[in-house]
Amino acid sequence: MKRAEDYYSKLARLKDFPARSVFKLEEMQDRFALLKAGQKVLDLGSAPGSWSQFCLQRLGPKGSLVGVDLEPANFKVLPGPKYRFLKGDIFSSEITSSLRELGPYDLVLSDAAPRTSGSGLVDAQGSLEIAWQAVEIAANTLKPGGNLVVKVFQGGEEGQLLRQIKSLFRRARAFKPKASRNKSRETYFLGLYFEAKVEKKA
Repeated sequence: MKRAEDYYSKLARLKDFPARSVFKLEEMQDRFALLKAGQKVLDLGSAPGSWSQFCLQRLGPKGSLVGVDLEPANFKVLPGPKYRFLKGDIFSSEITSSLRELGPYDLVLSDAAPRTSGSGLVDAQGSLEIAWQAVEIAANTLKPGGNLVVKVFQGGEEGQLLRQIKSLFRRARAFKPKASRNKSRETYFLGLYFEAKVEKKA
């Protein structure tokens, strides 16, 4: 059954963004000033491309962005900041090696999520595994003072991940944008001002 188009879905279509998720990043940008002209940004789980498109519109001609996803991005890339897309799995050693080579980054974004199964516990666990991987990639590719945004489904075990982010960044917090659907269990963890490296999770 096709989900009814809500306010943010209609607004995304009017503004020519591939998905409503762009307004989640826009709100975080307004609150935390994550993006600045001239930065280098990594967008994990970037398809269909709304977050990448939003970033490219704000990075200016000296900025750059690397996107990675299993699926191709679906937006028109206009002349401006340098843009590179890697098709692959963020758990792949080949992809993580390429991301390190293309870094370091000022900002790492992850709106990545597992394919939903219908089981809240299964989906939360899948989301948590992706989020841990995103944090590990960030810890190995961020510049000192860089920032992180990572999505996670709330399922009772995400507290350990937030504690890990707090150990790596000067500031860390959870944030749920207004554009998140009311019934959604998603939230975002933000790490601000990167200070350390993470040990690989066993």
